[in-house]
Amino acid sequence: MPTTVQALIIIAILALGTAITRFLPFVLFRSAAAAPHYVHYLGKLLPPAAISLLVVYCLRYISFAAAPHGIPEAIGILVVAALHIWKKNTLLSIAAGTVSYMLLVQFVF
Repeated sequence: MPTTVQALIIIAILALGTAITRFLPFVLFRSAAAAPHYVHYLGKLLPPAAISLLVVYCLRYISFAAAPHGIPEAIGILVVAALHIWKKNTLLSIAAGTVSYMLLVQFVF
């Protein structure tokens, strides 16, 4: 267990590292035109890739052979997708999908 001083040093180093990684792109690329092509490419490619990895990570332990056969998860995904296509609101989509999944798991399945 670190002492209070050690804990504060750890927090300060982590905060500094986070700040550097957040501000460094703005320092390196002052204008949007100055950023190289691959940076623009990664900016378009990485968000969907990260979301896809999160979905796969969340669904990795579903057993389709045992009840409820992944039905609550599938309904939750459909709610998220349908709401996002309809309303284009990420927070609403995720919240509604999470609530529908939790209600299905607690009260239906």
